[in-house]
Amino acid sequence: MNREKTTATEEANDIMLVRSPHRGRATVTHAVVVIFLEFFAWGLLTTPMLTVLHETFPQHTFLMNGLVHGVKGFLSFLSAPLIGALSDIWGRKSFLLMTVFFTCAPIPFMRISPWWYFALISVSGIFAVTFSVIFAYVADITEEHERSTAYGLVSATFAASLVTSPAIGAYLSAQYGDSLVVLVATVIAVADIAFVFFVVPESLPDKMRTSWGFPISWEQADPFSSLRRVGKDTTVLLICVTVFLSYLPEAGQYSSFFLYLKQVIEFSPAAIAAFIAMVGILSIIAQVLKQAVSCFLFNAVLNQNQPNTHSSVSERNAGSDEIMQLDFSWSLKGQ
Repeated sequence: MNREKTTATEEANDIMLVRSPHRGRATVTHAVVVIFLEFFAWGLLTTPMLTVLHETFPQHTFLMNGLVHGVKGFLSFLSAPLIGALSDIWGRKSFLLMTVFFTCAPIPFMRISPWWYFALISVSGIFAVTFSVIFAYVADITEEHERSTAYGLVSATFAASLVTSPAIGAYLSAQYGDSLVVLVATVIAVADIAFVFFVVPESLPDKMRTSWGFPISWEQADPFSSLRRVGKDTTVLLICVTVFLSYLPEAGQYSSFFLYLKQVIEFSPAAIAAFIAMVGILSIIAQVLKQAVSCFLFNAVLNQNQPNTHSSVSERNAGSDEIMQLDFSWSLKGQ
């Protein structure tokens, strides 16, 4: 009995060490900085990438743009469950480092070789699942009643990174050329990798990890297993279908809309940057309002249906957390 109490106490201490900000341990701020730097670097390349894409594939610009993003997204879909299962064994930091590295690896190749650049973007989808690892990282260091707010903060940070970076990239491109933009983006990507390696702490204590000798089942690595489980619950299935149909056209729009603005409507780089900034600001406002409204409505409905149940805040928000994760994961598929 005493041994069990000792074990439980040690596990609790491990969790507190991870979650305590006073000991320099993992915080949501670490996740936010990683996401901001990664997508700020890519945001700088908005204007140069549209130019390189058109110059490399002048006759099939839209087709190749769709193929590049489609292959990357499909590979990410296949690899995300396996990377998540492996991070349960080896910890989040090592896989966060790997995903950030492979996501940013194509950046310098934009000036070295455009063909290699687009090929690496496609292949990088195998490991470019930073958001999957980030959400697991956030889940490790937050309580259930804090989790949906933390997810909203991470998602809003992604939008915030796109408010200024395209405009900065367009300005640098017009004044100094695309080579400087690629150089700056590369430096920021390297800084992001260094930040993960030197500053970001591990979020998953050793005693909460899956045993090294424990084999990973095919169900854990199978990306289609979650889809099969979804079909067993009618309510969850309806929610998933709604989210899928909602974000499917949006993902396609995201991958080609800026190219359409430049090549068809003939927007200037400054106009495209201003458009992205406006969308980013509106996205931040929408995330904040959606988070507040969804939590309020979810708790109101739950309290109305269960007036005599005095559940804790974490219990009331558990279901909404799952929906928020699903919402964010689909909304970020177009990246």
